[in-house]
Amino acid sequence: MGYSARRGFTNGKVSGAARQAEMQQKIQQMQEQMTAAQEAVEAQIFTASVGGGVVEAKVSGKKEVQSITIKPEAVDPEDVEMLQDLVVSAVNEALRQADEAMEKGMSGVTGGLNLGAFGL
Repeated sequence: MGYSARRGFTNGKVSGAARQAEMQQKIQQMQEQMTAAQEAVEAQIFTASVGGGVVEAKVSGKKEVQSITIKPEAVDPEDVEMLQDLVVSAVNEALRQADEAMEKGMSGVTGGLNLGAFGL
């Protein structure tokens, strides 16, 4: 084991500063991968249909409703409430699919680590 005023005591092992720099580089790579995964999911369109296909909702990975399609047979002036429920159900299912895809994309990058405490 040797001593250097600049490096302190060394015994051939990586210094704390080198380990920290390596960790920062790994974190930056992970952030870049997470951004790429997020952008890939946000570019997708998620489709859900309910009521035997009479109502269909499409949302983007950014959780923006892109379109709602309602077949004429779903429109019953006597039962508007059911149509409203079908629309809500289709939108919620499409949003759930988008959330699931985002979680899957992020866990692929993080290896399942919960990085919420780090603001990631």
